[in-house]
Amino acid sequence: MPVTETSHNEDTKTLTMVAQFAAPPERVWDVYADPRQLEKVWGPPTHPATVVDHDLVPGGRVTYYMTGPEGEKYYGLWEVTAVDAPVSFSFRDYFADENFDIAQSLPGSANTYTFTADGDGTKAVYTSVFDTAEGLKTVLEMGVVEGATAAIGQIDDLLAKD
Repeated sequence: MPVTETSHNEDTKTLTMVAQFAAPPERVWDVYADPRQLEKVWGPPTHPATVVDHDLVPGGRVTYYMTGPEGEKYYGLWEVTAVDAPVSFSFRDYFADENFDIAQSLPGSANTYTFTADGDGTKAVYTSVFDTAEGLKTVLEMGVVEGATAAIGQIDDLLAKD
């Protein structure tokens, strides 16, 4: 599994995950920059993602939904705030309804994903800062660590196909 470290801090409302990939940062970047590749890794294996819109530029949006085993759909969106290809990107992440309107009853977070050369591979750091400590607790209880670990784990399989 590529995830090597997971930590959260309720005081700073932060969830951090660290992963290691056997590919250069530019290749790992491509996974997020290409909506068809992103679909293969964004949801955990039991909840594959479908990317509807993908505009990975400052001010752009990425909209998607994940489909559960019984056909249920879970919608989400990113509001992209910064892009420094192939090093990092930042976005506000929200749960959404089927029209991709922000679900106000669920927590949002500010996220930064960074990709750094590390030997022959890439160290990826995924940082999410929630609006409230309660929001962080909510997603932890929803299983975000387990789901994100499984989703990130799929990146190795995608990279191995190169």
